[in-house]
Amino acid sequence: MLGIEGYEPEWHHDAEALAAVHRTRFVRLIGRKLRSSWLMWDIAERGWFADGPVILDFGLTHVEITHRKFDECAITWDQIDLNVPIDWYEHFDWRPDPHAALRNARGAVLRAVNIIELVTVAEWRPRVLHAVEFLFDEARLAVFNAMDENGITDVPENDLPVTNWRRVHVA
Repeated sequence: MLGIEGYEPEWHHDAEALAAVHRTRFVRLIGRKLRSSWLMWDIAERGWFADGPVILDFGLTHVEITHRKFDECAITWDQIDLNVPIDWYEHFDWRPDPHAALRNARGAVLRAVNIIELVTVAEWRPRVLHAVEFLFDEARLAVFNAMDENGITDVPENDLPVTNWRRVHVA
């Protein structure tokens, strides 16, 4: 997928299911420092290719997060070898810590992981899978669905609206 050798994401649109599938692996990350992060970089456009996975390096393991459509998320573990070139249109590469929110979390100790759901008034979809949230000692990092691509934010949780989102605790 996306010209990334070995990358085979499994998509989820339910926060409880996504949390259950990855809980054991995330529990092992609690207490570890975020060493670095990597984003897929469009060399021709000179910017982040937000459709590509966000990779968080915790030393012994990488967690890879990707969003698509308006409520699908895939989390993979150690599937992406950053040393293997991206074989897609010949103008993509990996860049370390290019986003300020990622740089702010680098070196911080992970304390909790949550899946964030947006609560809606729509009967057909009362909750929408929105983000994977990482809470560190001194930082908050969320990789969220930015409508068919990834978004990244470090907005503090006390700035989030209380009434239209909920956390599903993972680890």
